Formats: sequence, C-alpha cells, structure tokens
Amino acid sequence: MTHARPTVVLLTAEGVDPPTDLDAVRGIADVRECTADTLAEALPGAEILLVWDIFSGALAEAWHAADSLRWIHVAAAGVDKLLFDDLRTSTVLVTNARGVFDVPIAEYVLACVMAHDKQLHRTEALRLQGRWEHRETTRVAGRRALVVGTGGIGRATARLLRAVGLDVRGAGRRTRDDDEDFGTVVDSARLGEHLGGVDHLVMVAPLTGATRGMLGADELAALPDGAHVVNVGRGQLVDQQALTSEIASGRLSAHLDVVVVEPLPDGDPLWSLEGAHISPHMSGDVVGWRDTLSEQFTAHLRTWIDGGEPGPAVDKDRGYVSG
Repeated sequence: MTHARPTVVLLTAEGVDPPTDLDAVRGIADVRECTADTLAEALPGAEILLVWDIFSGALAEAWHAADSLRWIHVAAAGVDKLLFDDLRTSTVLVTNARGVFDVPIAEYVLACVMAHDKQLHRTEALRLQGRWEHRETTRVAGRRALVVGTGGIGRATARLLRAVGLDVRGAGRRTRDDDEDFGTVVDSARLGEHLGGVDHLVMVAPLTGATRGMLGADELAALPDGAHVVNVGRGQLVDQQALTSEIASGRLSAHLDVVVVEPLPDGDPLWSLEGAHISPHMSGDVVGWRDTLSEQFTAHLRTWIDGGEPGPAVDKDRGYVSG
C-alpha cells in the first residue's frame, strides 16, 4: 500500500548542518524542522521522525505528542540515546544508518592498530623533540585481534584486519566456529575468558543493557601485558576508570574514539597519559558522510511512500538490527 504525502519531523540542533538532500525530501513530503525544545510542538499529526540530532534524548519527554508516528529513522549506527520503554513496546518502526559507517570505522581501527604496532605516535613525539632515535617495531601479521561486536561494523573491521595478516576472532551473542568474517565467534557474555593472548581488543558492540560495562576491571586484568584496546563503540562499554589505571601503570595502551563523558573533561588523565590516544568521536566521519546519511534517508523515504519497508528494522528490545 502506498502512502500519501507524509509529514516528516526533522529533529536537529543549533549549529548542526541540516541534511544536504533536504530539498529532495521537501519534494515528496511535508517537513517540520525542530530542536529538542520544540519537538513536542512538531510531532502531532506527523508520521515520520528523522533524528538528525543523534545524541538527543528528547523524544522520551515529547512522546505524549506522537499521536500519528509510524516510523523513526536515526542518522547514526547506534540508537541507545533514542530508546525508552514506551517506544520499545510501541508499533513504531525504528531504522538506523546501517551500512554507512561500516568501512570508514573499520579503516579507522586499522589505522589505530598500525599506528600502535609501528610506533607512529612515538615517532612523532620524538620528532617534536628533535630526536633521531632508531627503534624496532612489531610485525603486524600474525598478531591476534578480538573484535567485540559482530554487526556490520565489526565484520568490516574483521575483513580489513585479516587483509593485513592479523589472526582475528569475534565476540558476540551467538557463538560460531565457521563464521565467514571472524572464523570463530566466542560468547561476549563471557568476555573475560577469551582475552588471554589478545594483542588488539576492538570494541564495536552497540550499547545495550547487556553490553554496558562489559569491559570491566576483571576483563582488563585478563588482557596480557602490552595489549592494546581500541574503542569505537560507546564509552560506556568500558570501565573507563579501570582502563585509565591500567594505562597509567604502563601495562595497557588504548585508542579511544569514544569516552564516557564527551567531550572528555579538562584535566582528565587520559589527556596526558603516554599510552592513551583520544579522538573526538570521529572514527566514522569521512568526507561526505552527511551527504551519504541524507541520501540514505531520502531513498528510505521513497521506499516508504511506495509502500515498502524502509530499511532493516532495529530490534527495539536488543537495541540493534538483528541478524
């Protein structure tokens, strides 16, 4: 069944560039732009919500005004900021930016792994000191990586790491011995049992009730000396205080594109610890990423208007696209 010209509410924020394909959306739908403060005023009668302000949790407070809402699209891979109990139990379809960030984030992880094993940060620090200091670096091929999170981003990451010779396994909700990307997938609920011998631990899991704090002090202690943690998922996947202590001791190092409080507060020790490398939640943000997000929503909207399913649905109980 096709849909008549729908009304789309665009939830954005001051200072955030709007979707680049917005004129195309206006050509096939009525658009109401709003911010978190005016969301409740914009929702009545609207069938579709485009969450462009991806870190906003405003929908929970404005839910009472969503009298006609049928579909929410989040312009991000993670939907943890959006979900709340009333939405989970509703019939409203939720979709996300599935596929957009898979390869860019995988490339970023690969860069972190290479920078670590080839001591690129150390080389740059020595250059700034005017020091010519010959060193030997680590052979990347044959090193062992465990990728926690077996969705699209995790799979793209596994493929790139395998391409440069790393021995890669995955950790997820369902274990497997013959996975096409990971080979072996171990049980992420028993993560600590699988960390011995891991050189690079890559966290790309979605943030859910089951994954929050999954890399805690005990799991960090199970990593071998010299292990390297890369977090491109959510800061809350990791016990940040415990990780900071491990880095300060010199036992572990980390590349963190996400942290618990963003931006990272002034004075946090992660700013200055030698083994900590911080980036401002940018691992998936390649040139043109907003164009891709915008075009993806417009394509989904056309499918919706034609009576089709606008992209794979997020499992609202699990907090990610299943399968």
